[in-house]
Amino acid sequence: MIPFASQRDDGQELAAHLANAFDNENVEIHEVRGAVARDLSGAFAEWEAQARALTRCQQELCSLSINPDEWQGRLTREQYLDYVERAEKMLGLEGQPRAIIFHHKQDRLGRMREHCHVVWSRVDAENRRAVPLSFFKVKLMTATREFARDHGLALPDGYRRHEEKEWHKNRQLSRYDSIKQKETGITHEERIAAITDAWKRSDSGRAFVNAVEELGYVLAVGDNGSRPVLVDIYGHTTALQRLIDVKDVRTRQIREFLGPDYAPEHLPTVDEAKAPAAQHRKAIDAFEKARTESEQGERLIADQAERRGKLEAEAATLARMQGKERSVLADAQLEARRALRAAYLADVRRIRASRALHRPTGLAAFLGKVTGVALITRKVQRYQDGRRFTAYRNRKDELAASQRGERQLLVRRQELEAADVRRRLRGLVAIEKKERESLALARTGNARRNFNRRHEHMPTFGLDLKPRGRKDAPHKAKNRYISPLARELAEAAKERPASRPVRLGEEFTRASRGESGEGDSSGTASGALQGAPAPHMEAPPTPDFDLTDEFRRAADPNNTAGGGSGGPGNPPETGPENDGPRGPQRPRRTRKRDFDRGR
Repeated sequence: MIPFASQRDDGQELAAHLANAFDNENVEIHEVRGAVARDLSGAFAEWEAQARALTRCQQELCSLSINPDEWQGRLTREQYLDYVERAEKMLGLEGQPRAIIFHHKQDRLGRMREHCHVVWSRVDAENRRAVPLSFFKVKLMTATREFARDHGLALPDGYRRHEEKEWHKNRQLSRYDSIKQKETGITHEERIAAITDAWKRSDSGRAFVNAVEELGYVLAVGDNGSRPVLVDIYGHTTALQRLIDVKDVRTRQIREFLGPDYAPEHLPTVDEAKAPAAQHRKAIDAFEKARTESEQGERLIADQAERRGKLEAEAATLARMQGKERSVLADAQLEARRALRAAYLADVRRIRASRALHRPTGLAAFLGKVTGVALITRKVQRYQDGRRFTAYRNRKDELAASQRGERQLLVRRQELEAADVRRRLRGLVAIEKKERESLALARTGNARRNFNRRHEHMPTFGLDLKPRGRKDAPHKAKNRYISPLARELAEAAKERPASRPVRLGEEFTRASRGESGEGDSSGTASGALQGAPAPHMEAPPTPDFDLTDEFRRAADPNNTAGGGSGGPGNPPETGPENDGPRGPQRPRRTRKRDFDRGR
């Protein structure tokens, strides 16, 4: 069980990462709590709005990834939720809005592996504050130990470091190292093994620099102006101290071992090392581009089109349903208005008919006119008609107001539904962009991995990088480092005597003088003059392996030079353009850390 947590912002980028279907065979949103939206993009947008409106919190999310050791057995959903509850209680996030996502992907052995992501909102909306995450790493380790104890699981060695007193290094990869590992096809452990082997086999700074050059690195000085770093052919930078897996080796010991020839003021900067590496890498990537084209891109495009088609079909269906709802509501409201008017008119006709039926005639009508009763009756009837019309008009106004409210509610609800679909479409665009980036990263990694197989570790620079501020080039190293593959090639070259080059001038001179290995001058001379083939005169066979210039120099046992004309191992004369002190130092680059690596 390896949990990894961080507090962060940029929920939309996190939602796209968690919904990336290219890096994961299956994405399951198990639970979304404390949000109106049921998708990750909408829920994270709600939590961000709460954080901006209610607090001054800039990192409103707490992200936790749970990677179990499936060699001990796959965890059940109940065990996952048990651990989530323990971590939630330990971090003080009980009752906070959260989302739980399960990912299924293939590991290095091709097995389907399941892991879990949990994202909490740190914003306590009722108290208008953000939940602090103090000492969250220690709390998570405590929760992990308790969970492993209760479920009978074994923990990694890092959880027993304080008990065994062992030295551990580079136990957790950063996001930068993870991306570097995907892009180059070389794992962090392989880098450590190669550089550590070169460190242990080198007895001087020059030998070590030559060794790392043959592995495809160049020694440079970091942005802080004092720390030595290694820049590989793909433009990635790693502190040298992180790649040497030897106890008690720190930056000070490394500088002392490298010596004054490779002092920080004599080394190239990171930008100076990256510029020619980018040109070399561009040529390599252009050459390998055709080799990496596969059906992954077409399949990804088809999957994205299918997913987008479903959402667009849902949007079209929603538009039709909303149009039908508006039509039904308009018809119902029109029918209500017509019914109200018909009821009023029917009441008027009924009253008029009743009055006509009971109207006085003859002597009664005459007496009514004479006495004024008829006038009073007409005024009372007009007053009653006016009251009925006023009541009808009031009811009509009330009905119109009620219907306007219904229409407004319907329009507002439909706008929200349409906005939700548009937001999901925008989220889908972000997910598709993330998937295309993952595809490009996978293609680049596969291409570079295939290209790296033709080399011992990775392609060498072949650059003319010379130390800064050096007037004279150091002499060639006598204790030159020979890599294991180069030593094997050297042994193979020794076992091929027929492949040495033939010097015809020397052979004819020896033949004319009668020299031979057996001392028979006549036989050798006559044989040579008659054109009899001698064993050492045969054309060398074509080797069955392809060596680069660096490996040929490494395979030659008589060659003790440093790795080529460029690099810190054997720098050429420093020209006037590189003389003088270094320019002003740039501020140290800061990197926004993001620990959600989608393991």
